[in-house]
Amino acid sequence: MSGTARPTPPATDSPGLVRLALTLRELRGRTGLSLAALAARTTYSKSSWERYLNARALPPRSAVRALCRLAGEPEGRCLTLREIAESEWAGHASGTPAGAGTRVPAPRAGPGPAGPAAPAQPESPTSPTGRSPAAPPIRPSPAPPLSPGSPLSPPVADRPAGHRGVAVLAVLASLCAVVSCAVVIALLLLPRAGKGASAPSSQAATGPLCRGEGCEGKSPMRQHCASSPDTLASRHLSTGAWMELRHSTVCGTSWARMWGTDVGDRLEMTAGAEGRPAREARVRDRADADTYVYTLMTVSGRGTVVRACYRPVGGGPRECVEGRVR
Repeated sequence: MSGTARPTPPATDSPGLVRLALTLRELRGRTGLSLAALAARTTYSKSSWERYLNARALPPRSAVRALCRLAGEPEGRCLTLREIAESEWAGHASGTPAGAGTRVPAPRAGPGPAGPAAPAQPESPTSPTGRSPAAPPIRPSPAPPLSPGSPLSPPVADRPAGHRGVAVLAVLASLCAVVSCAVVIALLLLPRAGKGASAPSSQAATGPLCRGEGCEGKSPMRQHCASSPDTLASRHLSTGAWMELRHSTVCGTSWARMWGTDVGDRLEMTAGAEGRPAREARVRDRADADTYVYTLMTVSGRGTVVRACYRPVGGGPRECVEGRVR
């Protein structure tokens, strides 16, 4: 048995984040770099890389690009996997007070790798309805045959057909089982009383939960507006952090995000000159600093100028970027 330790299995219930983590592990194995060496070759710490490679946090786009560059891998596929993982986590973002920013949280730890499946139990002779079938009818022992000339011998046409009766009972039992199964399936498929809201929730998994004015001041992640947005502008800041302006044509809204930040950094976003309130986000802890932090959304139509300004925690100069909705 080899002495090499097996990699820690990803601890998340997001398939997209698991696929991304496994792909990044493969790239890291191709480079031959340890976590410490990988941290030395990039701007991300050893603990951050450990979270990214074990699917405990969504890696920033720049981290994915850095690992692709070290492994000599074109970054297109990995960035696509990252966008899918980000979209899947839209519905799991943590609650955010009004006016505060939104972040994609590190996935909660899940159970370890599943053990071997339990051996299949022998099937019990039950009907599709879950009830044990009734025992076959006990046929009475036939009376001794009578001679044809006996006065007690019934006419041939009046004699009961034993085999035909058993066949009829078998057919009736099969029909009852089929009808019972159909009733159970119909009851399971019909919407239950008091759960009329389940239809919109299933529909929401495939599209945004709001549009236009209904999205004002809401999270782009929780409202599913961040699935495939446009990037209006981006800027690499003097502190090493990044910020971007994003716009969703489907939702008709814009927002800003930042990553590679320090605890206490702030981001403020405004859109147009319509007197809409500014949307602000702040890096609250190390978990925020290890991933994206988003402002809430504001409504913006074609031609609207969107502006975001970054304020570092150390009190350095404010840096801004602008973009126009196309």
